[in-house]
Amino acid sequence: MLLSQKDMTAIMSLHPEAPTQQVENSFSTGQSWGALRKAWKGYRIAKVQSDNVKMTEYATKIRKIQGELGISVASFPNLGIS
Repeated sequence: MLLSQKDMTAIMSLHPEAPTQQVENSFSTGQSWGALRKAWKGYRIAKVQSDNVKMTEYATKIRKIQGELGISVASFPNLGIS
């Protein structure tokens, strides 16, 4: 499941309390959303370059951050990550 920046903005706007909440790893929710956006960008670049090692690395980061944010966690069946 790839989210566009528009989708990410829409999701973030559903959580108006986001800037003040803290996720369990001591990063603010806003910082975590920023990291998630960058991880998705890295994943897309790695996918275009057919770099499975980087894709796996970014997929793992994406899933970790999504879990910390308490949102649905993406699966990556092409990498065997569900």
